[in-house]
Amino acid sequence: MSGLGRLPIQRNSLREQIAGALREELMAGRLAAGANFTVKEIAELYGVSATPAREALVDLAAQGLLRAEHHRGFTVPELGWSDFLEIFEARVMLTDSGFRRLATQPSRYDWSRLSSLRRRAEAAARAARAGQLDVMVGCDRRFWNELSAFLDNQRIADYLDWLRVQSWMFAARYLRAQERLAGVCWDRQGELVEQIAARDLAGAHRTVNQYNLFTVRLLADLTGESLDSVAVLPLLLAEPTWTAPAPPGEPPADRPQPADRPGPAAEPAARPEPTEAQATELPAPRDSRAR
Repeated sequence: MSGLGRLPIQRNSLREQIAGALREELMAGRLAAGANFTVKEIAELYGVSATPAREALVDLAAQGLLRAEHHRGFTVPELGWSDFLEIFEARVMLTDSGFRRLATQPSRYDWSRLSSLRRRAEAAARAARAGQLDVMVGCDRRFWNELSAFLDNQRIADYLDWLRVQSWMFAARYLRAQERLAGVCWDRQGELVEQIAARDLAGAHRTVNQYNLFTVRLLADLTGESLDSVAVLPLLLAEPTWTAPAPPGEPPADRPQPADRPGPAAEPAARPEPTEAQATELPAPRDSRAR
């Protein structure tokens, strides 16, 4: 390997574009659970050759977002309530542990990213208030991806993103069944960003807990399931009691103590958020669903 020069890497390959477009279809529920399609159908849908289409499908199958079936192509898995609970509980435990880790050491977060984070928050909140599911899915994912940089751990951020994609695969079909989504989904992204900007670690943790609490309450209501099966409820209801250590060279930011702020039980539950797919240069599919 020592004799090799630096080879150019194409980070936005056709393979990645197709995988991104299909991931977005899955998250928005436009590729319904149980839908089956072949490499040839996907290649024709996007007007590409079979090779990048196959590679994209294999990538999604490796991520557990599709199921490869011998001689039958690929099938969208059907996620049930028990699947969602595993996804949700993993997400809650990861974020809880991430916040607790931040409470013991200064964050190395790049504070120059705040302006980008605010833009993401505004886009996600607008989509939620408008009830535009297809737009929400992409905006939601972009917002939380940007926000996860605050946790200062790329592996946790990547895993949370993978869990979020699956959460939307479960939730989208129930949200699509609603006649009106405007005002139903969580729209407090801006508040969360300002808590982070103020170095209010306890407040940010509380708001994320409220968002997660709303998410599980809403989906339990839509699916007719009981919250009794949600093992992580105590984590969501616990009151954060710490403040973030000040970044090097900065005095601690003034912030209200937890006792001065209402806890999750006193505030309306937060709302779930959707996502919008990463921008691609693919031609628009001739049919919004693969057959």
